Amino acid sequence: MPVCLIAEPIHAVGVERLQAAGFTVRLASTPQLEDIESELADVDTIIVRSTLTAKAMDLAPRLSFIANHGTGTDGVDVDHANTLGIPVAVTPSTNTQSVAEHAIMLMLATSRHLVEAHAATQRGNAKFRFDVPFIALQGKALGIVGYGRVGRSVAQLASAFGMNVTFWAPLEEQAQAPGIKFSTSLESLFETSDFVTLHCPLLPETQYMINDESLEKFKHGATLINTSRGGLVEEHALAKALRSGRLRAAGLDVLEHEPMTTDSPLHDAVGLVLTPHSAGSTQDALYATAVQCADNIISAFSDVKPTHLKNDDVWINRRRLDGASI
Repeated sequence: MPVCLIAEPIHAVGVERLQAAGFTVRLASTPQLEDIESELADVDTIIVRSTLTAKAMDLAPRLSFIANHGTGTDGVDVDHANTLGIPVAVTPSTNTQSVAEHAIMLMLATSRHLVEAHAATQRGNAKFRFDVPFIALQGKALGIVGYGRVGRSVAQLASAFGMNVTFWAPLEEQAQAPGIKFSTSLESLFETSDFVTLHCPLLPETQYMINDESLEKFKHGATLINTSRGGLVEEHALAKALRSGRLRAAGLDVLEHEPMTTDSPLHDAVGLVLTPHSAGSTQDALYATAVQCADNIISAFSDVKPTHLKNDDVWINRRRLDGASI
């Protein structure tokens, strides 16, 4: 029976689905797979939620399929997988609504000082409500950077709150909805938005797109939201913008280095609401993602093309699954 290693816990339905299809399923003792050489020797396929290095792949000589639990593959060395002829599949639509809702939640949490309000209420400080300037979302300008699945869902939700929504993306024709405007430049988007929310992949051209220079273009007192990838934001620059008041607040579900360390420039930042990379971790999203990962693996080992491959050419040109089918 083929062996599936799960790098980090997934919803139980994925395990059950694989076992019912005849796979031996194991949970890795650590998500740092390059540290567990003995656990990789007989692995045919892996479900990974964060990182899969070239070294880890090389330690798994039987590895013939990688199921990425989520959309972003910046933690997976896809180039090395290509070299080895290993198909990599992602799950792009399973957590869209959960991430979009989380972005809206961070807008509400920052605009209503939720963290401070909770602490003040626990202390019995009823006058907190008179001392802090709360902000409504209705009527505020929202700038969305990236207009894929999540960006479009955020636009729909924000419109329901009465926000004035503008997006920037490389192509204007990306599924514009009625009432949603297109910005011809990021600079213009930053200058006019009360809230800026990031929904683009981490690529060489987007790394540190939020930096000292771009933050100087932000509308004074704006709020930054990031539920995409931590590497989009240069954290020293963000901390400085929060201290100076250039930004009123920031809501982050992702950091460049996770978990946060005590020497992080954001460790003592003011006006910051943090969540632990949990935007896509509702039970609904985890269920759907685990199902799609399992189904992609089952398809691949049945010689049926999986959905949402990152490297179609690898599937077409090389079948390392031969001899490992159930």
